[in-house]
Amino acid sequence: MTNLLSNFDVILADLDGVVYEGTAAIRDAVESVARLQASHRLGFVTNNSSRKPETIVAQLAGFGVIAQPEDVVSSGQTGVELLSTMIEPASKVLVVGGEGLRFYVAEAGFSVVDSAEDKPAAVIQGFAPDVSWRNLAEASFAIQNGAKWVATNQDWTLPQERGMAPGNGTLVSAVHTAVGQLPVVAGKPEPAIFETAVKRFDAKRPLFIGDRLDTDIVGANRAGIASVLVLTGVSRAKEVLAAKVDERPTFIVETLAGLFEKYGEPKQTKRGFKLGQSEVELLGNRVVVVSGDAKSIETLRCACAVIWNAGVAIYALDVDPELYE
Repeated sequence: MTNLLSNFDVILADLDGVVYEGTAAIRDAVESVARLQASHRLGFVTNNSSRKPETIVAQLAGFGVIAQPEDVVSSGQTGVELLSTMIEPASKVLVVGGEGLRFYVAEAGFSVVDSAEDKPAAVIQGFAPDVSWRNLAEASFAIQNGAKWVATNQDWTLPQERGMAPGNGTLVSAVHTAVGQLPVVAGKPEPAIFETAVKRFDAKRPLFIGDRLDTDIVGANRAGIASVLVLTGVSRAKEVLAAKVDERPTFIVETLAGLFEKYGEPKQTKRGFKLGQSEVELLGNRVVVVSGDAKSIETLRCACAVIWNAGVAIYALDVDPELYE
């Protein structure tokens, strides 16, 4: 077993589903973040562009997490960086989103507008809970009139303490349906936001921590960064077992506390993989838990190794329901 963190100089962590869920801190997160900060440079990388870094830092402080505005990399920041390569300085930009996105656009020297009648050179679209039909309509009119279009992210869902809520991807999809084209995307899973973070923290051997396969892990893989999937947010055991090649994390832990435990990699056996007391085998087309607690993280790692190395798609396999129910 190895120390999971020992080979990395900078830790990059998502926020929603990793550190907090809505207005509540996630189990083990506050203590684990403090331990990470004591041993590594820690940056927060979020697809949420609705708030300024100062606002995010204030929220973290409310949970007992100490951070500085420069520790936060937002898809809004990366989105504005992309805008700067697409339009002239001081151009008009129609902003769909929250105070954070409007702040980033204005800080970059662009003129913030709200109507297509202002003839903006570009539209930048991010999530905010008060985004309305009128905002989406104005964006659509501007894009149809030739405005460039950048989306901060395309997350379909947003974890909240009451459950999953629609994310920015649903709003982007509404505009896409109206205009018949797709935006340039700044946030995860696109590499741009990871490149911003690596440059910001001068990372030579970064490790990214996220809670969802389709954005966090796919994005880290595209950017060539090692990744940890933490099972406290969107993606849980069933999704991990069925992960496609580009969705597979380097490491899997239950909570952030797992970062500080000796990390065990499953060892191959005659018919499967074994780790500690857990053993999972492939018998014909059946994925079977031979020993160990079917709900343990060790068993999940073994089952992933079995399925990911089976050479067939998961729908061709009969997976023991105990692994994911």
